[in-house]
Amino acid sequence: MTTLLLSPRRWTLRARLISTVVALLAVVCLVVGSAVTLALREFLYERLDKQVTDATSLTAGRYNDDGAGRGPGGDDGGAASTQLAFLNGPGLPTGTVGAHIKGDAVTIGKVQPPIEQLPASLAPWFEGIPTDGSVITRTIPGLGDYRLAAHRAPDGDTIVAGLPVQGVDDTIARLVLVELVVAGSGLVVAAVVGSVLIRRNLEPLQRVATTATRVSSLPLDRGDVVLHERVPDDDADPHTEVGQVTLAINRMLGHVDRALAARQASETRVRQFVADASHELRTPLASIRGYAEFAQLRAGPLPPEAANALVRVRSQTERMADLVDDLLLLARLDSGRPLAREEVDLTRLVVDAVGDAHVAGGDHAWLLDVPDEPLTVTGDAARLHQVLANLLANARTHTPAGTRVTTGLSLVRGEAVVTVSDNGPGIPAALLPDVFDRFARGDDSRTRGAGSTGLGLAIVAAVVEAHGGIVDVTSAPGATTFTVRLPATETTQDDHTAGTPLPSSVEA
Repeated sequence: MTTLLLSPRRWTLRARLISTVVALLAVVCLVVGSAVTLALREFLYERLDKQVTDATSLTAGRYNDDGAGRGPGGDDGGAASTQLAFLNGPGLPTGTVGAHIKGDAVTIGKVQPPIEQLPASLAPWFEGIPTDGSVITRTIPGLGDYRLAAHRAPDGDTIVAGLPVQGVDDTIARLVLVELVVAGSGLVVAAVVGSVLIRRNLEPLQRVATTATRVSSLPLDRGDVVLHERVPDDDADPHTEVGQVTLAINRMLGHVDRALAARQASETRVRQFVADASHELRTPLASIRGYAEFAQLRAGPLPPEAANALVRVRSQTERMADLVDDLLLLARLDSGRPLAREEVDLTRLVVDAVGDAHVAGGDHAWLLDVPDEPLTVTGDAARLHQVLANLLANARTHTPAGTRVTTGLSLVRGEAVVTVSDNGPGIPAALLPDVFDRFARGDDSRTRGAGSTGLGLAIVAAVVEAHGGIVDVTSAPGATTFTVRLPATETTQDDHTAGTPLPSSVEA
């Protein structure tokens, strides 16, 4: 998880822009700082080398002018003092070292002042220096790094002079420290200011995203939808990239709005047609059924073929009447026609519905699982009874004889929960997502014992939704459960405790 959060691909656009700007500034600071540091270092070393060369010239001049010389402090101090006399004089900075090499004898001194003679053990670091005027760096134990140059005197002796590098290194180190502090402070300021500026410039894009989010939360798949959401016109500047996106979003929303209006108009016409056709078909169907019953009741026996035909006419007329009633109910629910709103004893409805199912499907095992106290909801008792009847009829119709069907009722977190479970063959996985669609059937894989219009579960979903509830289904071979959740009344919530254990199942 941490790796994903650190991945730049998961950063916001604002974070990417800020990090990119800061990274570019850091690279620029690094390049400029490195160039300045190197240039200054080269300049300081060139100046130090010139000072070393000048010091060599000064010491060589003093040696030539006063070969015998005078000892340090102007006194005759013996041979060693005489050989270091070239270090005694104005013009040489403190810290200058010098050596007089005469054959194998090396005398070394340092300007403090006065002149301090250094141990002869340092002689190897002063030997082998070219006398052609070139300057080299050597690390002298106890003294540090020095730039040294040598000069051959007319008598063949070698005069070496050098200056410490510490001053140059200290200057470079301080420069690097200042560069780091200034660059770091500049990057922090750039990040803060850049964040504010980028946030301000990305606000139009944020408004585009907010508008798209609001549109995505609208129920565009059903109902009368008027899409008023638009990105503000102030952000629709065609000369900017964000403005171009805004214009494209607004044009797209306009097209979607017109498409939704056309879809709604078409659906309204279809619903009206279905409602009108269903209403008009009820009268001729009732007449056909009446004539069939009248023909069966007339005096005298009918030929077997005629009697069978009348039975089939009556049966199919009843089935068509049921289909027409279902279509008319769905059309009314789609049009938003309000249902009755009264307190309904859901416990009584469940008991009655299971009792009716037991009579209609005696070859199934019907189990009932309800609480002791009445559980009430607000709604249309007739339509809620139809929901229960359709669920039980679905279990009876699409499962073989001997299947156990259990109907349960409970109160869970303020909701009345009705479950209808069976241990039948289950619903095919391919059909499960569409099981509540109209005319959806599972006849290819589930046993059919009677005709089906394919509208039973669609009516269940529509009625439950009209009551402010939800219905879902889970299915596997040997375990299929339809679950209906409805808001319980406040009285029921006061009388029941959420999750109260239900009594043992009893057979209806």
